[in-house]
Amino acid sequence: MNARTEPAPAGSDAIARPPLVRELLLVAGLFLVYKLGRQLATGHTGEAFRNAHRVWDLERAAHLPGETAVQSLLLHGDGLAQLANTYYAAVHFPATAAFLIWLYLRRPAHYVWARRVLAAVTAAALALHLLVPLAPPRMLAATGLVDTARVYGPSVYGDPATDSVSNQFAAMPSLHFGWALMVAAGLIAATRSRWRWLWLLHPLLTLLVIVGTANHYWLDAIVAAALLGLVLAALHLPHRTVTTAGRAPGGSVPARRDEHALAGAGR
Repeated sequence: MNARTEPAPAGSDAIARPPLVRELLLVAGLFLVYKLGRQLATGHTGEAFRNAHRVWDLERAAHLPGETAVQSLLLHGDGLAQLANTYYAAVHFPATAAFLIWLYLRRPAHYVWARRVLAAVTAAALALHLLVPLAPPRMLAATGLVDTARVYGPSVYGDPATDSVSNQFAAMPSLHFGWALMVAAGLIAATRSRWRWLWLLHPLLTLLVIVGTANHYWLDAIVAAALLGLVLAALHLPHRTVTTAGRAPGGSVPARRDEHALAGAGR
């Protein structure tokens, strides 16, 4: 059977779609764990700043591009800085939620593995946030970077000393970048348009925003990408198509259920 078969009938997608109530509870639970994990990381300010100095020195030793070069582009005008701050504050959660909703409704077979990958990446990132607290570059005087959200607005963070809503010492890995990269990868895998690679503009723009606004170091994004790669390798096998799904080692006929579930993999 050729790997580029015609899409399976709509009914097969309906069979593969998980129960809506269960998925809503799972996503809500993940969001609560995300918030709770941030609260558990309080009280590590000194360690967070020591780690920040180490990351900054490591980047200079590795000759990574300076974050200052990206931020200087935003500081040519208030409007550009405000636009970057707005993107940082307003796109992260809505874009990921829209991605999951679209997959659930239109590509349920892809939704299952995408949700699993996002959940695993988020859980692993929260563990790293707890183990390695890290102050963002906007807090580190040695960087010479401007906290663009505080100066130009809008800002999603309050005073670090009194902020009880978010953990501002959870810079590495960057879930902003990790989620954006997963959204692009998922949409590229779930669609067949020749323009689908343009979805990579989302993580690219996110990378420039998180660095330019001094919310993250380059290494935060690099670690997020590496973490996503490890999770994808562990939880999802992109080479499985209708030609291999459900096929027994002896070459028996593929099971109809697996064929239906993965028939849309090339869309």
